[in-house]
Amino acid sequence: MKQLIAFLATLATIAPALAGQTLDPACLLNPPADTWPTYNGDYSGQRHSKFTQINSSNVNSLSLVWTSRLDFGPQSYAQQANEGRRVKASPLLVDGILYFTITDNVWAMDARTGRVIWHYSWPNNSAIHVANRGLGMYGSWLYYMTPDDYLISLNAKDGTERWRVQIADVKKDFFSATAPLIIKDHVIVGPGNNDDIRAWLESRDPVTGALQWKWWVDPDPGAPGSETWSDAETMLKGGGFPWLNGTYDPKLNLYYLGTGNGVPMDRPPHPTPEGDSLYTASIVALNPDTGKLVWAYQVTPHDTHDYDAAQTPIIFDNTFKGKPRKLLAQVSRNGYFFLLDRVTGEHLLTTKYMPETNWAKGIDAEGRPIPDYTKDANPPGALVSPYPIGATNWWAPTYDPKRGLIFANAARTWAYFTTAGYGRFRYPPDYRVVAIDYKTGKVVWTHELGDESAVLISGLLSTDGNLLFGGDSFGNFLAMDPSTGKTLWHVGLGQFVTNAPITYELDGRQFILVAANDTFYAFALPESTGLPSASAQK
Repeated sequence: MKQLIAFLATLATIAPALAGQTLDPACLLNPPADTWPTYNGDYSGQRHSKFTQINSSNVNSLSLVWTSRLDFGPQSYAQQANEGRRVKASPLLVDGILYFTITDNVWAMDARTGRVIWHYSWPNNSAIHVANRGLGMYGSWLYYMTPDDYLISLNAKDGTERWRVQIADVKKDFFSATAPLIIKDHVIVGPGNNDDIRAWLESRDPVTGALQWKWWVDPDPGAPGSETWSDAETMLKGGGFPWLNGTYDPKLNLYYLGTGNGVPMDRPPHPTPEGDSLYTASIVALNPDTGKLVWAYQVTPHDTHDYDAAQTPIIFDNTFKGKPRKLLAQVSRNGYFFLLDRVTGEHLLTTKYMPETNWAKGIDAEGRPIPDYTKDANPPGALVSPYPIGATNWWAPTYDPKRGLIFANAARTWAYFTTAGYGRFRYPPDYRVVAIDYKTGKVVWTHELGDESAVLISGLLSTDGNLLFGGDSFGNFLAMDPSTGKTLWHVGLGQFVTNAPITYELDGRQFILVAANDTFYAFALPESTGLPSASAQK
């Protein structure tokens, strides 16, 4: 409670400086029906809406309200091709305006009609253009990470640039794809890199862009965690880059983040099996005001298969074994589900959610998988599940508090690891939604999604209307029954969904918005239905 009071006091001091601007900082704590102010909609990572206007009894009446295909302007073909044309971002919604990104581009769009209001284009650059997850917002200012590692601040009203600061050097193979997260007066960002180099997360001042703090994933020599590395030289270029947003508990004032995989993959293991290569492939809790580590839990000790822990750490309050707990759950890339106490990092539960997972030979006393080093790359080869893309990846999960179920998109996959590289393959039907009971870690149902696309990249959204939204690999956008996984409604988009759906209410009408490649699709019930507003039913 003291942390919450302090946070509210901080907001009170910020508010006068933001008078007349767009996003009330209090909306980050409790977003109203017409606002989606962060990547996950709120700080929890639950991606669950209390709206019930669109529900299981009327979802068959859901209709397309508008579509908007994006115009990239006079850019090179290379920028517009392949990954550079896909909306992977979750839009922000403030005051009826949607703000979103594709690599090298930012748009503002009318949420009622899909009309583009402004477009900001970043110049051609040589960075990896794998994705961009979206924006952060503070007052009337937007924050965007360019592929070549600049943090840009834009005016939300017209898209004009306020300032830019360089976070990392693209000439050293750094690239950026994450959506900045705003916590109080901190803009939290981090670059990516696949090379043998040290990883970090940092905080910038939202007004000036000045550096506030930097947290190194790989510890300093002699610092806690350094004893889990084979030697200092390997540790100080050991990777662990953060690839996705974390989540935040304002009452505890803790920021939760999943870190990336260690590099190189064939680095020597530490003589002891526990906690190898901290703090890579870990869930960490940081103080967002200082960047200091409060606790850490490693989900893939001494990762040698690219099983990072970047997946969303979902936070929620509920009971576990009859006791009220402040919980954190992760459906991890390595094929395991983890449940922790988010106050202390205490381990509560570990289970396999993909039964084919075979890279570990057991679970240790702290619930961590024990690596089976015979599954590392070797001359004759090792058959390993999952393959390096993982049993899941960045695809947004969702948590339904009424059912106590966590939903995630997952893949059944294998790879053949040899010292010359690896070959990866799947067996159909590959992709599926898994529904996990957080209390037991058991998968209570699955919904097969097919195997028609190279990589499924749709995220999920659940609602109190007894609905679960997502996309399959055949180009369908669908609504499922969250209790059973049964399809209740679907529509063919002609291309597969490339981001996680969001929902919002404007003028008493609930919208479901989703993107497929370079096109947005907005759905709602016909206005003639005369249903009460979504917010009135919250």
